[in-house]
Amino acid sequence: MSDSKELKKTPLYEEHVRLGGKIVDFAGWLMPIQYPDGILKEHEHVRKTCGLFDVSHMGEIWISGPQTLEFCEYLIPTNVTKMKFGEVCYSCFCNNEGGIVDDLLLYKKEEKRVLLVINASNIDKDVAWVKARAEGFDVAVENASAEFAQIAIQGPDAEKLVQPYASVVLCEIDFYHFVVGRVNGIEGIISRTGYTGEDGFEFYVNPDAALPLWRKLIELGAKPAALGARDLLRFEACYMLYGNEIDATTSPVEAGLKWIIDFDKNFFGKEAVLRKMEQSSGRKLKGFEAVEKGGIPRHGSKIWIGDKEAGVVTTGNKSPSIDKIVFLGYVPSTVKNGDIVDVEIRPGKTIKAKAIKTPFYRGSVKTKKKS
Repeated sequence: MSDSKELKKTPLYEEHVRLGGKIVDFAGWLMPIQYPDGILKEHEHVRKTCGLFDVSHMGEIWISGPQTLEFCEYLIPTNVTKMKFGEVCYSCFCNNEGGIVDDLLLYKKEEKRVLLVINASNIDKDVAWVKARAEGFDVAVENASAEFAQIAIQGPDAEKLVQPYASVVLCEIDFYHFVVGRVNGIEGIISRTGYTGEDGFEFYVNPDAALPLWRKLIELGAKPAALGARDLLRFEACYMLYGNEIDATTSPVEAGLKWIIDFDKNFFGKEAVLRKMEQSSGRKLKGFEAVEKGGIPRHGSKIWIGDKEAGVVTTGNKSPSIDKIVFLGYVPSTVKNGDIVDVEIRPGKTIKAKAIKTPFYRGSVKTKKKS
């Protein structure tokens, strides 16, 4: 573990300690991995009622200036021009080898102002990468991570719980859209996004406002949830985790993210992504369910087809929502639902698993279509 003096704290650090959170070093931040009730109880709160996450460790980058939208079109493979103002997109930065520098959210705020939300572990790398790409564009790139605290409320009761204290009509915020508004008098960005497979909102507020907002949401009935539950929830919903499902060597196409790419436009890394598609070893990210007992496959476990090593596990766990052992892994693109593989539990020990449709669980999360 790093020297604690070097580790960063979110504005809610002392609150996590007060609530009995088990604090760990996560990407250079002192963060709770669980609270006294435990990961499974926190998971249950999010799936059945409402959970509350401190995600203030995430990074934010403002891009502003006359060529903001033109630069963003070049920066990411997703079509920014087609987005409405007030819309959010999930995307990534592509490198010169066709891999992924990081995945991100882009908030299209104004013609000359866009917000990027990036992973905590990649903040310094991403800021430098974006600034390097910005050369030649009339834009300013600002690491605004210190300007924001970020709190996520997730679960089927999220809208009902927050609405009486919101200055905006929450049901009018479509999935992956945002507004500027107030919750309990605290102004910030309110977005209908999340990382759990449930409906919910993320609030971007001034760091000084984090504690009163957090405590109000707890008072209203949201239960605190930490990193352990967050990872289990995102895994069941089959959301990508940088460093597990995706990294600098992973093509967005083989990761199942072709839907975020507009090949009709120019973007940094396009040629490399196309080249990697053509030269691909023919692998893809696939979901599996264990069909016999014996253990849980973990990140890095080998996947075998017959007597041939054919792939690797990216994330594995027992899903409380479906009460099955499931995992994600890269395998040959010829593998289809229903196919049987062997997966390593430990050296010399394998169990059989069946390829299945993903996500493993779909909760109350909205879609982009208006109901």
